[in-house]
Amino acid sequence: MCGRYATTQTAATLNRSFEIDLAGSFVELEADYNMAPTKLAPVVIGRRDEESPPDRPARRELLTARWGLIPSWAKDPSIGSRLINARSETAADKPSFKKAFARRRALVPADGYYEWYAGAAREGEKKPAKQPFYITPKDGSVLAMAGLYEFWKDREADEWVVSYTILTTTAEDDLGHIHERMPLFLEPDAYDAWLDPAPRATDELLGLLIPAAPGRLDAVPVSTAVNNVRNNGPELIVPVPAE
Repeated sequence: MCGRYATTQTAATLNRSFEIDLAGSFVELEADYNMAPTKLAPVVIGRRDEESPPDRPARRELLTARWGLIPSWAKDPSIGSRLINARSETAADKPSFKKAFARRRALVPADGYYEWYAGAAREGEKKPAKQPFYITPKDGSVLAMAGLYEFWKDREADEWVVSYTILTTTAEDDLGHIHERMPLFLEPDAYDAWLDPAPRATDELLGLLIPAAPGRLDAVPVSTAVNNVRNNGPELIVPVPAE
């Protein structure tokens, strides 16, 4: 997965999709059609109070977090720009993600995400031009990308930074020709188990994650304006003729 996606939902629409405890969620959301690393985005996490019965699902809360996971042991936040994605095949064991995978799992809402396809080089070109594609559910639903989140203490500012990463897998079917990796998703009946901070077996957790069902997503060519992070607006997701 490349490092861009669109997230335009409000707290109210996210509540309809994810049944969030909005009373305990203090966030202000703005539509972002060009979400890029280091920017703040909404994520859904699970909270469990000490007095919560173990058989009751964790309370779902909405918060904003910085894209690019900063491990708790990091000396500075710059490492986060290299940790925007986590390979699902190794996330449970890799030092950067191990603690978050064990206890801090999240849902990352998205309208859709972008991938760039490099076709054959044209005559006179050293490198082929890359065509951006916007990949989004055909039914207009909100994607629940699988994520991990972490807390990092900024000692200079004396404040905590919440950051996240998105889990990826090998892209298959008709999306595989655009890019070799894609996000992993969760269906609603898997939300509670994924968000519960209680430890679970790695195989059980990975079994909750799925690629998009074949035929569920549309991949449409869009303007190369998305290449510039300063561009941000609904025109970025409008289909255009492939270059």
